[in-house]
Amino acid sequence: MDAVRIIAASRRGLAEANTVQGVIVEAWQAQALAEAIGSHLAIFGPYEVRSRARGLGDAGGRFSGGLLCPASATGGLRAAQLSEVRDVKEALTGLCRLLREVCEALVSVVLLADEEGMYWTCVEAMDTVDEARDRVAGILEKLEVRDRNPA
Repeated sequence: MDAVRIIAASRRGLAEANTVQGVIVEAWQAQALAEAIGSHLAIFGPYEVRSRARGLGDAGGRFSGGLLCPASATGGLRAAQLSEVRDVKEALTGLCRLLREVCEALVSVVLLADEEGMYWTCVEAMDTVDEARDRVAGILEKLEVRDRNPA
């Protein structure tokens, strides 16, 4: 499945998440998707962004919130369905938007966290989401430079 479709499904899932656990699940899904898109672009993406995409794949894999969200309880990872990234810019722009929305949702969850473990899980997730979003922005910037200065 194309990355843009998976990103749209993830944004819907996040919008429909109405519990702390639901938001954590969607944060985990988004991080897994960032990892999958980064790994895909590191191999198949434009040459100029492969190194940065590898970094995105690494950053996406750092969130351990998945330990709180067994795949059987979440219906599996949407990222596992990724088979292509047809429009790199559109996918990265959508991923950046998704990661921003995830971070905003996690801020709300941090305010509601009634146990220290959940609080720190959310803080860790916000850190990794921010890092992934920064890496996506860097890739988009590199693509902009490439498009302005064709060889």
